[in-house]
Amino acid sequence: MTSEPPAPHDAGTITSTKNPRVKAAIALRDRRTRDETGLTLVDGVRELARALAGGARAVEVFVVEHALDGAGADAVDLARSGGAAIVPVTGGVLDRLGYGERSEGIVATVRIPDVSLDRLAGVLPPDPLVVVLEGVEKPGNLGAVLRSADAAGADAVVVADPRTDLFNPNAIRASLGTVFAVPVAAGSSEAVRAWLESAGIPMFAARVGAAVAYTEADLRGPAALVLGSEADGLTDAWAGPGVTDVSLPMLGVADSLNVSVSAAVLLYEARRQRGNAPD
Repeated sequence: MTSEPPAPHDAGTITSTKNPRVKAAIALRDRRTRDETGLTLVDGVRELARALAGGARAVEVFVVEHALDGAGADAVDLARSGGAAIVPVTGGVLDRLGYGERSEGIVATVRIPDVSLDRLAGVLPPDPLVVVLEGVEKPGNLGAVLRSADAAGADAVVVADPRTDLFNPNAIRASLGTVFAVPVAAGSSEAVRAWLESAGIPMFAARVGAAVAYTEADLRGPAALVLGSEADGLTDAWAGPGVTDVSLPMLGVADSLNVSVSAAVLLYEARRQRGNAPD
């Protein structure tokens, strides 16, 4: 059995991971570099298409041209029309740039959108459904919550006291690009709570053992579903007037659910109460 010959590449194709453009992109795996440059990595055709559709601007798009399907070629054309540089690379270079084992022939550097709380003021409807995540540190959990928020028609996801950034490449990948479709913001817990109070959005904090079952809370009006990290739960920033503690029943030996599962349960209960379709 003979193996297929390697795909040919022209003189403009980057073949080394030591190329300065490639090294600069690889450096975006580090949060400090993302914060300093305002850029992140987007890996995958669907993810890049959703980023561009959400208004994000691609700066460079690294492609293995022979590996692109029709959707990939369309994403490259859309990025090019927005001013992105299209950079052909070999498969080995793209493997170094990408995340996980699912390679679709495309990885892009993209400008990180504004995540200030003020940005949300003009995009929320009168009775918004907001998810607040405090101290969540695993990008995979953050991405999974974003997928649920998108699916359930949530109006925003806000990260309080973030231990990972919203546009961590792993979070983008785990969200399947929905981080670019759902309005997002980040801030300190104190700032996020103050913003919710000023916007008149009641808070429902998920806590183990709370007296109010999640099905008994009235989530038909404006509501912020507040969840903490699995390790530490919620801080005292989410206690006191204006906050209703709610619980999910735990009938086995475990005392809590994964935060992304809890978020999905709460989101779909809110969607059930509000009707099956978002307003």
